[in-house]
Formats: sequence, C-alpha cells, structure tokens
Amino acid sequence: MIYPIYVYGMPVLRKVAQPVPADYPELPLLADDMFKTMYHADGVGLAAPQIGLSIRMFVIDLSVMADEKHPEFKDAKRVFINPEILEFGPETKTQDEGCLSLPGINESVKRSTMVRVKYFDENWNEHEEVFNDFFAKAVQHEYEHLDGKMFIDNISPVRRTMNRSRLHSMLKGKVNCRYSVKTV
Repeated sequence: MIYPIYVYGMPVLRKVAQPVPADYPELPLLADDMFKTMYHADGVGLAAPQIGLSIRMFVIDLSVMADEKHPEFKDAKRVFINPEILEFGPETKTQDEGCLSLPGINESVKRSTMVRVKYFDENWNEHEEVFNDFFAKAVQHEYEHLDGKMFIDNISPVRRTMNRSRLHSMLKGKVNCRYSVKTV
C-alpha cells in the first residue's frame, strides 16, 4: 500500500512519537509499505509520522545511490524501530537537505558526520551500528521526525523567513508535488 505523505502543518509531524510495542500488528508489512511509499515519492528515508503514525519507526534505503562513487550504499537498506542515538561524532558537515513533508524546500543543515545507533529491525532483532557521512545525515534527519522536529528547525531564522511563503502555502493545503499528500 502506498500512503499519502503528511506535509508541514499536520499535527502528527510535531508530536513526539510513541515507542513501538513488540506486539504491534503486521510490522513487516508496515515496513514494506513505508518503503513502497518512499520509493513512489523518490525519497531515501521516511518516518512513520510522515504517514500519520505517531510511532518511533523509520526506514532508509540508500542503495539507489550505490555506484562506483558510493559502493558503500549497496546494502544500505534498513528499518529502524525504537531507535536510540547513543553517540554523535564530533565532526560536522553542512549539506543541503530536503524532506518529503516539505516539498520544494531545500536548505543547508549542519549535522554530525557520525552517529552510533541502537535499534530493532522489523523482525525485532536488536542492532547497534555506526553510520557515517550521508547515511549518518539520513539517520539524524529521520530520527528528528520521531521527536516532532523537522529539518527547517535547524536552519537560520533568516532562511526560515525566506521560506515563510512556501510554508504558509502548505498550511493552506497548497502543495505541488507528484506524490499523494495529506494536508491540513
């Protein structure tokens, strides 16, 4: 199933998501549907709040970016359930980011170039992994969704002001993108 993606202004995007219980129904199916929704929108990450579910879960698949320049992304497909960032590396990097819940907005965001994360996969296997560079950025971006935050919260007030009209349009339900969305 492909879900509509909730855009800026939907209350679920600003709520702190609840932990996923071990008996959550059909979790592997939900993970599969989240990947399908993400692929349909040409994304590389999607958090459950972005499809209206206030649970601590997100998916990332960077394998579409695997090539000669980035062979490390070959097996970069993960389901993160109840993730916990245990450590942020000391080095940071500023890069452009976009978000499926903020169509048409791209801004530079400063993020740690390394994170160590503990999480469960869709089969309730526990993992602890270190992610670097672009993968670390993607993890941090999606993780923020679980805490009711969005990448625009990390940009300067001047840049936020420059995006004000686009954000107001989204609040009025005026969104132009090729995938299905849910607006206020």
